[in-house]
Amino acid sequence: MKAVPFGLAAALLVLCVSIVQLRASDDEIFYESFDESFEGRWIVSEKDDYQGVWKHSKSEGHDDYGLLVSEKARKYAIVKELDEPVSLKDGTVVLQFETRLQNGLECGGAYLKYLRPQDVGWKAKEFNNESPYSIMFGPDKCGATNKVHFILKHKNPKTGEYVEHHLKNPPSVPADKLSHVYTAILESGDDVRILIDGSEKKKGSFLSEDDFEPPLIPAKTIPDPDDKKPEDWDERAKIPDPDAVKPDDWDEDAPVEIEDVEAEKPEGWLDDEPEEIDDPEATKPEDWDDEEDGEWEAPKIDNPKCEAGPGCGEWKRPMKRNPAYKGKWHAPEIDNPNYKGIWKPRQIPNPSYFEMGKPDFDPVAAIGIEIWTMQDGILFDNILIAKDEKIASAYRDAKWKPKFEVEKEKEKAEEAAAAGPDGLAEYQKKVFDVLYKIADIPFLSQYKSKILDVIEKGEKQPNLTIGIIVSVLVVFFTILLRIVFGGKKTKQPAKKEETSAVAAAESSNDQSGSGEKEGGEEKEEAGAGAGAAAPPRRRSGARRDN
Repeated sequence: MKAVPFGLAAALLVLCVSIVQLRASDDEIFYESFDESFEGRWIVSEKDDYQGVWKHSKSEGHDDYGLLVSEKARKYAIVKELDEPVSLKDGTVVLQFETRLQNGLECGGAYLKYLRPQDVGWKAKEFNNESPYSIMFGPDKCGATNKVHFILKHKNPKTGEYVEHHLKNPPSVPADKLSHVYTAILESGDDVRILIDGSEKKKGSFLSEDDFEPPLIPAKTIPDPDDKKPEDWDERAKIPDPDAVKPDDWDEDAPVEIEDVEAEKPEGWLDDEPEEIDDPEATKPEDWDDEEDGEWEAPKIDNPKCEAGPGCGEWKRPMKRNPAYKGKWHAPEIDNPNYKGIWKPRQIPNPSYFEMGKPDFDPVAAIGIEIWTMQDGILFDNILIAKDEKIASAYRDAKWKPKFEVEKEKEKAEEAAAAGPDGLAEYQKKVFDVLYKIADIPFLSQYKSKILDVIEKGEKQPNLTIGIIVSVLVVFFTILLRIVFGGKKTKQPAKKEETSAVAAAESSNDQSGSGEKEGGEEKEEAGAGAGAAAPPRRRSGARRDN
């Protein structure tokens, strides 16, 4: 009899223990495995906006079933009412679910809404975007948005108004097509922890103004909306010196550039040779019709005599920066004697302000999925509400982890096959994983959308990997240095006199995309022509449009 490998035996033991924990625990409030069809238990919205078709389908490569988003560019809505409302006020409450973006996610949501009790007479088939919820949690990605939402709707006890409070700096959505499990742990109504695949990615306090936007507890005072800035209030810190006089030798009309009188025509310059000549090897096409296509002209080519010599055509002196140029004169600025500072309205007590020791959460009465997405193939599975995070951990080990390990090994094999001997694709995947982690660093939050945009462009064009790494690292270290050194101003180097050809080259450097290469070629031609602009090429040998 063949011995069972130790690693496999250990994995089986962990799985068995997890299953026993699941069966023995009383802390499980709600669980949906989707092993059986959802029809009759989950109610699909009958609102006209929601034309997307839900399907009971297997996850790709597994025998495990889930709830599938089956069509692209559709709105979807489906809801499951709980047997009784779940309180979020006392003790720990764990919200957890799996989702797999089998075709990726370019623009769409994959989040859940935990609905509060609805108005009397509400029917599940009427579920839509306006159905009020207590918590919205899960992935959302489109354009600059790339986040795992955690949004709390909290009732202001003073005004009775419900306000959305967004967790600040949420983690990014994993950038692959594997199964991932999202967990939100609400701890005694004080804190929330966000886990992805069992790893903590974010922690926040419900009552901290640093963790939610807007804060749950409003500011004590607010600007008086009726306060107006006085007409004579002067906010100018500096003003032009009224006593300053323009110097007599200041010439505002002097040109920026002047002809370089010291320049001399290069020896051997061919004044009478054109820069382009008719291609002597070109022949008129046999099917060319002069009446239909116009008179045929041979296409132009570079004059080989010009390439051999210093240049052709009329020679002109290059331009250089005018040392006498000063530009328009402006009076120097002095401190404004009437400066009063930046005006702000006076503060008044905030009528919406309240105090509380703990958030007053509304209970959860139903679980809904209400999304709009441009991608199909989104699979939801293993939706859980529990009182103990150990239950959530056991479900991850028993339900999610085995699938994930299989998918991960398959992904590695596919990457290895696609990468070939150099392993480039695997390297790029690791690089982008690291860059996504950099984008999640809290002090980079205001730059996150730009960093993610750069990373996503790199994923679509893998040949740009090195450039993407450099770009993100430059941004990262620039911001870090600003924080450490306070953004001290560096002494500007003295400007050197430049010819117009150099100035043109600098201008070309500012262009982006495909224009960079063309701009570089134009710079070389400009340098070869000693500042003279090359004439545009005439397009020849082509049919004329009628």
